Amino acid sequence: MCECSAKQNNVDLSRLDGVLGEYAGTRGSLITILQKAQDIYGYLPEEVLRRVAERTGVKPAKVLGVATFYTQFRFKPVGKYLILLCKGTACHVNGADSVYQAIRDELGIGDGDTTGDLLFSLKVVACLGCCSLSPVMMINDETYGSLTPLRAREIIKDIRAKEAAL
Repeated sequence: MCECSAKQNNVDLSRLDGVLGEYAGTRGSLITILQKAQDIYGYLPEEVLRRVAERTGVKPAKVLGVATFYTQFRFKPVGKYLILLCKGTACHVNGADSVYQAIRDELGIGDGDTTGDLLFSLKVVACLGCCSLSPVMMINDETYGSLTPLRAREIIKDIRAKEAAL
């Protein structure tokens, strides 16, 4: 395992020191450490995974294995606005595919991708638990229901306009 410097590839690994110190020697804390690391960086850069392995004594392959097993962990930066589009049964039946296509066309990205300006990320999910609002999407903590392709485009355009005004 390489000795990573405090700052490598523009990832400030010193931001992780508090978490690693807090859980030093605590067995079974790997998932918690990874969650907190993702909270700090927004995703899990490779350098962070290496540092976690170094400081916890967990083999790098196991750190990566745990991180890739759980879908909550991300390995690429996500946009400021994370769009979760439901494609569960109710949403699918009520037009989620056409809403998905409208979002793809509007943003120029597909499932799991992020726009080049890091403003939007798109993730298709199995269920958001809002079946009565289908088709539905969440953008960060905001839920949008009874979507049409046009409405989905309008929501994205409104967010872009708001961001441009900042």
